[in-house]
Amino acid sequence: MPKETKKAVAMRILVTGGAGFIGSHFLRLLLKRDNATLIVNLDALRYSGNLDNLRDVASHPRYRFVHGDICDAKTVEALIKAHRIDTIANFAAETHVDRSILEPAGFVRTDVIGTAVLLEAARTAGVRRFLQVSTDEVYGDVSTGRSKESDPVAPRSPYAASKAAADLLVQSYFTTYGAQVLITRGSNTFGPNQYPEKFIPLFVTNALEDQALPLYGDGLQQRDWIHVEDHCTGIATVLERGTPGEIYNIGGGCERRNKEVAQAILNILGKPGALIRHVTDRLGHDRRYALNCEKVRTLGWQPQANFEDALKSTVLWYQDNPRWWGKIKSGEFREYYERLYGARLST
Repeated sequence: MPKETKKAVAMRILVTGGAGFIGSHFLRLLLKRDNATLIVNLDALRYSGNLDNLRDVASHPRYRFVHGDICDAKTVEALIKAHRIDTIANFAAETHVDRSILEPAGFVRTDVIGTAVLLEAARTAGVRRFLQVSTDEVYGDVSTGRSKESDPVAPRSPYAASKAAADLLVQSYFTTYGAQVLITRGSNTFGPNQYPEKFIPLFVTNALEDQALPLYGDGLQQRDWIHVEDHCTGIATVLERGTPGEIYNIGGGCERRNKEVAQAILNILGKPGALIRHVTDRLGHDRRYALNCEKVRTLGWQPQANFEDALKSTVLWYQDNPRWWGKIKSGEFREYYERLYGARLST
């Protein structure tokens, strides 16, 4: 990849995993702005990829969808060439810790090998800028303080390890080839259109159906929450203004215990606290994540959402859109849910 010029230019950007949760919101953000002349979405449409997330922008003149796998080098190379891509934002990943515990190999394939394929295709094609979307989970459990970008990675789940490996690959392309790469590490993200295996949408949709909310262990695990729109504006800020070779933490600064979030969801819906069921804890469950986000704030970004207000609007979105999540929870999801929680909820 050649060195970046100082003058800002309109992007022809490839967004991988754009039919997923954060990726679809990022695509919408780009389409609202005028700094991208073409936005290509490459998504394999596995279980959490959902074109319904982008139905409202599917016919936009600056948007193209390509059904394909980031691990398929020929597809990636041809796409970059055909659309004259100069920027890549890699959202494509297997992301759920519980699934990584059940089936770790798929996470290595998509998160590590897929990232390697994208990096090499970008390098050989002369792509101007490459942004890797990562996670705070690569830092591992943080008992005190907040993780800084300079802290060593210490992943404790197959998911976190696969993302940490991808981050190291991205950094190696900066050191070895001078590639203009950036990494963002986001905290727990929530909002509309999130696949209901994740904590907040699972608990909201279960509560709406008067089903048990399976809370791991004592429920005192602590997370830093960020609304998806704030996360996306943070990623966009790094893509536009970040220094190549650098890592940027993007967190909401809203630390909450899982038990508190579960109770808040029930309060919004007017459901009884008895729906919360403490179940056997996740293997290797990290107790706390927390991010120091001073670095990204120097680029002019800060989160805008108030957690309580954003949580309420998210809960009400799921309440108002049962067809969206109902279709998902009636398919492959049921088998997964029974495999993960069946024995836990029966004891």
